Amino acid sequence: MADISSDPKQPALTQTIGGWQIMFYGLGSMLGAGIYALIGKAASSLGNAVWLAFLMAMIGAMLTGLSYACVGGRYAKAGGAAYATQRGLRKPLLSYVVGIAVMMSGLTSMATGSQAIIEQLPKLFGWVLDPTAVKLGSIGVVFLVGCVIYRGIRESMGLNILCTVIEATGLIFIIAVGVRYWGGVNYLESAGDTVTGGPGSGITLALIMQGAVLTFYSFIGFEDILNVSEEVKNPSKNVPFGLIGAMVLATAIYMAVAITAVSVVPWRELAASKGPLMDVAKKAAPWFKGIDSVYGYITIFAIGNTALLNYLMGSRLLYGMSRQGLLPSILGKIHPKRHTPHIAVFVLFGIVSLLILSGEVKQLAESTVLLLLSVFTVVNISLVVLKRRPDEPRGGFEPPMIVPVLGAIVCASLIFVRVQTAITSADPAQRTAPLISGAIVLISLVLYAVLKPKNPVVQED
Repeated sequence: MADISSDPKQPALTQTIGGWQIMFYGLGSMLGAGIYALIGKAASSLGNAVWLAFLMAMIGAMLTGLSYACVGGRYAKAGGAAYATQRGLRKPLLSYVVGIAVMMSGLTSMATGSQAIIEQLPKLFGWVLDPTAVKLGSIGVVFLVGCVIYRGIRESMGLNILCTVIEATGLIFIIAVGVRYWGGVNYLESAGDTVTGGPGSGITLALIMQGAVLTFYSFIGFEDILNVSEEVKNPSKNVPFGLIGAMVLATAIYMAVAITAVSVVPWRELAASKGPLMDVAKKAAPWFKGIDSVYGYITIFAIGNTALLNYLMGSRLLYGMSRQGLLPSILGKIHPKRHTPHIAVFVLFGIVSLLILSGEVKQLAESTVLLLLSVFTVVNISLVVLKRRPDEPRGGFEPPMIVPVLGAIVCASLIFVRVQTAITSADPAQRTAPLISGAIVLISLVLYAVLKPKNPVVQED
């Protein structure tokens, strides 16, 4: 396999990210604003046992996270999952679909997030914004984020750390003021409990897995680390440290938030609430005046951080796939002074702007969980193949073979449960996400046929 970056005249990405920075990158990717709504949705079916859904989701995410830590430590390449898939399975079409699926997850998240930021402004300042103003404002947000990404990786990581500290503080405050309520409820009580069976009688493995599919969304983001691994100093050590550290911290925060929420507010009220964690904060800290506006600002930082990191991930993914020969070579150009993939940054701005103007992006974003679960399954399988290949280099972190095997099984099982729910449910809305996911895969196949990438290469060290 050829080396496509051997031209010394071409500028390259620079290794400037340390272990703690990459940990904040991963933590910031996971601690989005979604957790504020997910608690209520999960409680509607699992009741006080909502923590079980987070536990199951964490197990699935951690298994795959360990696989990603291994891949990132072995192969510090910007192509991320597409690179690992091509290196392991050597199927260009599959690698292309994987890359497009990851990119779409980031782009739709950016489009929905930028609109959510603008939609927060009327709540904070009493403004009246029509739909056109919201869309134009959203494009403005994407432009500003793009300017930071274009400026450089140091500036991007500095802004990420600031946003991550702010959004984590919002969740830690809820835990701090609500911890005194711990132990006041039965944490196995669920919506399906019977009088004769008592608390926990309504809990089934299928119910927990359905909840895990929903709460798994709150763990998504760790996979983005692969796409910036090429810019990490000593990646064989720092990528596993940052990725695993971020997942451990996110898990601790999520579990504590889930237990706090059902301890402070009855789960039925959480399920019916439009802002479940806000209700928790108000009840646990009635002395905090103006808490709504404070959390409004925290929400803006949380959503903005997600947009920043998805933009950063997307630009590096386009760059990496270009260097592999899966996308046009112009996307692999690096700015000689900024050392950023500036062409990819500009292209992403155009694509996200079109998504914002098209509308109906929220349904598109919800479908990306299934796409990412599919990507996780493929990457786990790729790692199994790579670990069995005797001539492959070893990294600084090598989990046993059972980890990627179980990771693939868990992710595939979550896909099966979600699709089965879509087929058997009487609610037509349940079928929207799987159908959109299938449409995105179909579009990526069409793009592959049109662009006709030939002889994709994998860079050898």
